[in-house]
Amino acid sequence: MILRSALFNIAFWFFTFLIGTLGLPFSILYRPWALHVARLWAVMTLGCLRVLCNIRYEVRGHEHIPDGTALIASKHQSAWDTVVFWLILRKPVFVLKRELIYIPVFGWQLLLLKSISIDRKAGASAMKRMLREASARAGDNNTIIIFPEGTRSAPGATSVYHPGVAALYQNLKLPVVPVALNSGLHWSKNAFIKKPGVITIEFLPPIPPGMKGRDFLPLLQTRIEEASRALIAADAT
Repeated sequence: MILRSALFNIAFWFFTFLIGTLGLPFSILYRPWALHVARLWAVMTLGCLRVLCNIRYEVRGHEHIPDGTALIASKHQSAWDTVVFWLILRKPVFVLKRELIYIPVFGWQLLLLKSISIDRKAGASAMKRMLREASARAGDNNTIIIFPEGTRSAPGATSVYHPGVAALYQNLKLPVVPVALNSGLHWSKNAFIKKPGVITIEFLPPIPPGMKGRDFLPLLQTRIEEASRALIAADAT
């Protein structure tokens, strides 16, 4: 397992740099190419996980996957969560921390993909900018993805759900699709070892627009956490 994980890490950083570097000029000249570059990177990542680490994945709740403008609120346990949506959704756009866009090559691609970057130290102004950019992305028929906890959590653990997702829900007036997963069991935060098995990602029934924020956020958290715990329990059996 150690050898397989080492080979994956080497391969991952190599093709991430290679695809990012070679794809950058095409993405700059013709911006829609950035999505093709991201999808190629996702295919390579998940393919290497399958071949080198024997980690496969399963998607549940296909009937709840949006085909156009919607808001995805996903549990976040692993770097894997930032990969798989490129292959599941048609036009995904991530809400992410601003520090990521400063990473050479990788961050430049994120900018070309119209990611919504958040400066966590900017307070209310950051919220206003997020809502403004999210409204523009929704107008382009993108599916917006946000991790309400803002950071990766250990399997079974729950972090605070930040109000940004509630603000997006109320401002955009879009259905919110909760997403549960168990990716941290196989590729956990800052872990070198990748554990073989099947990662399950489950799209849950959407929450329709129109709820009050104080009712929406607890409902969202309950649905995501209960479904994620169920996936973790099922993986252990």
